[in-house]
Amino acid sequence: MMRGAHGPVRGIVEVVEDLSATFRRITFSGPQLQELATDGPFYDQRIKLILPNTAGELPHIPQAEDWYQQWLALPDDKRGIMRTYSIRDLVRDDGSTRLTVDFVLHFADDGSTGPAAAWAAEADVGSELLLVAPRVGQPQSGIEFAPGDADEVVLLGDEAAAPAIARIVEDLKTTTDAPRVCAYIEVPNDADQLTIDAPSNAEVTWLPRGGAQAGEPLADALGWHVEPEASDEASEDLLWETPVFSASGEDLAVTDVPRSGTYYWIAGESGVIKRLRRFLVREVGVDRAQVAFMGYWRHGVAMRG
Repeated sequence: MMRGAHGPVRGIVEVVEDLSATFRRITFSGPQLQELATDGPFYDQRIKLILPNTAGELPHIPQAEDWYQQWLALPDDKRGIMRTYSIRDLVRDDGSTRLTVDFVLHFADDGSTGPAAAWAAEADVGSELLLVAPRVGQPQSGIEFAPGDADEVVLLGDEAAAPAIARIVEDLKTTTDAPRVCAYIEVPNDADQLTIDAPSNAEVTWLPRGGAQAGEPLADALGWHVEPEASDEASEDLLWETPVFSASGEDLAVTDVPRSGTYYWIAGESGVIKRLRRFLVREVGVDRAQVAFMGYWRHGVAMRG
């Protein structure tokens, strides 16, 4: 095992399982996955997937601290495409390491499909891509879920956030003195309700969208008023605000972890998340240290990375 190595590892598809018309679960294995750190909890751990290039080949990326810069320097037709996902499961058993990712094959009511979803839709046993995830012996990063001393956690999200919410709920089951959890997950159809091994103090509510607009079932279930504003369409940038980071560059004075009370973790389509944020900030007055808002994707915009 190359402790201290940097860069992606090669993941080989071992199992493909269609959970519904929306979700396809793919489990990766392969000798290079032995480099990954399998000690949880993972919560909403972000990982990167690098897809084959236009020739159907995986790019050659050296194991080096500047691997990302070297990847960016590759010609467009050699580089492949990078996308961000979350870990659904990561285990080491009988000397083998397996990483599972739940792919959303299309989003909301527009039927759009990104390059990673297109790859997943065609993937079969033996298909390969590159994975960037925390390695053994390296500092953990890419986790936003940080409830601190909160005694209640509210998780809100759509189909893109469903795998991360499921992982958070299951990891809290193994946590001593875990807070009470209320999770609301909006999905396209009834059949998209994933199996979650939730603790006894967790309540998971699935909200099939049907013919409703994205975000409407979430708002209705919570009794919130989240009318869109013109400014919601002014930017293609994703909303990403946690107690210690703001993608807008806002100067943050918050340094404390969430206190007792309710901690909100909200992720999904960026326009919907922006409206939910506005309600919580303007009408509820939630303290910044008690909430994380993350735009995982945006209608009509090709995501980067």
